[in-house]
Amino acid sequence: MALIQALDHQRNLKTTNLASRWTHLAMMFQRLFLLQFFLLLSLTTATAKRLKTIPRLSPIGPRVWRDQPDKTTLGEFDGEGFETFFYDQTLDHFNYRPESYDTFLQRYLINSKYWGGANVSAPILVYLGAEESIEGDLAAVGFLADNAVQFSSLLVFIEHRYYGKSIPFGSREEALKDASKRGYFNSAQAIADYAAIIIHIKETLRAQYSPVIVIGGSYGGMLASWFRLKYPHIALGALASSAPILYFDDITPQDGYYSIVTKDFREASETCYQTIKMSWSGIDELASKPDGLSMLSKKFKTCTPLTDASELKDHLDTMYASAAQYNRPPTYPVNEVCKGIDGGGFGDDVLSRIFGGLVAYKGNLSCYVNAHTDPSETTVGWRWQTCSEMAIPIGVGNNSMFPPDPFDLKDFIENCMSLYGVPTRPHWVTTYYGGHSIKLILERFASNIIFSNGLRDPYSSGGVLENISDTVVALKTVNGSHCLDILFAEETDPEWLVSQRKMEIKIIKEWINKYYVDLTML
Repeated sequence: MALIQALDHQRNLKTTNLASRWTHLAMMFQRLFLLQFFLLLSLTTATAKRLKTIPRLSPIGPRVWRDQPDKTTLGEFDGEGFETFFYDQTLDHFNYRPESYDTFLQRYLINSKYWGGANVSAPILVYLGAEESIEGDLAAVGFLADNAVQFSSLLVFIEHRYYGKSIPFGSREEALKDASKRGYFNSAQAIADYAAIIIHIKETLRAQYSPVIVIGGSYGGMLASWFRLKYPHIALGALASSAPILYFDDITPQDGYYSIVTKDFREASETCYQTIKMSWSGIDELASKPDGLSMLSKKFKTCTPLTDASELKDHLDTMYASAAQYNRPPTYPVNEVCKGIDGGGFGDDVLSRIFGGLVAYKGNLSCYVNAHTDPSETTVGWRWQTCSEMAIPIGVGNNSMFPPDPFDLKDFIENCMSLYGVPTRPHWVTTYYGGHSIKLILERFASNIIFSNGLRDPYSSGGVLENISDTVVALKTVNGSHCLDILFAEETDPEWLVSQRKMEIKIIKEWINKYYVDLTML
């Protein structure tokens, strides 16, 4: 306790009061911001095509699957003991204009219960937050907690700027209201934030020689791998789970994502796959009839009347993609959706079977499709991130259970320009971090990165699936899903998942042990 109390003098009454005022302001302006966002969106859709949605990158996934098992951790970690701190973070790490020196409070959490201490250079495991509030990650990402005892490690979770309580300019509405303020919202600034906080923690704890391992999932996994490349003097190694770092600049075929979604469903059930494939034309056919949208709304028990068939199709598209991306044991949502579709409990026609799949996925609800809900902070933030730099060109090809829908970069850039007033930079990620000819490049200068993937995860199509060198390694599981390896271990975990985690731990221990040997040579 004394260690934590000594950690951060910034967490005094003044800082606490300031944080409280910022939270209050955020709540005041949230509704105003959402109103402005929808007004902007409605103005642009009149003159531009619907902006293609890039499936979100998150370790956790949607909170809709009805049979997700309760978390049961296997280690000694009790899940408690985290303390919250706010770091006075620099707004702009890469410029020296007066406004660049503005600061904001960035949230991070620390647990020192099992840390061996600075005097023995015990390790520090750092989770790099991504496109959501850090609370969600803390509740679901268990790799750090499950292994705190055997590593004798300090645990750190850092929130990504512009999410949760780490909001510049005093409120989310103010931070996102124009291009000049949104311009500080990017991955390079985010990993520079992480570098500053990690250095601050090590200096405060006098833990200069404690090795740091950064861990992230999905977009956060990309950040972890890029952090190791950009800041090797800060992080000894990185575990990048389900990180599609090759899904940029057409390195990966555009239809890679939806090809795996289709493969997952076809392997679960051929009849389910065929039913879904036929359903899109069935939806359009019914919608084209007089009062067809009303009939569709009734059949699918929509929460509000459909105004266009695309609202239903988008909802089903998202459901199938989410079921595949987060197709986790022991229930495997893809199998459950197909059981609902094949079961015919609501009728034998195609659309009734599709509704059966919807019920199987979400459970018995009063209504199912609501195209007019307020967007979450992740939806709003990820929309900006994909429109600015994270332009992952996901399209649908001809050999799919979905209607063909190729990614049109020109239309995407025009829509983003309409929304935000700045054009997308589709080549910046590969320019800044690399990606082309990755094996040829990384084997010459990169080290100590684990790229882990589950091959049922649609985003694995853009992941690193083969070893690059002895220390930049790829671990993959045939039945794994998105970020499954970094979630809390459970009693029901299959042996292949247990083995994957054991291999990750073994590799990280080898990095740390070699580091300690090198440390004795100083």
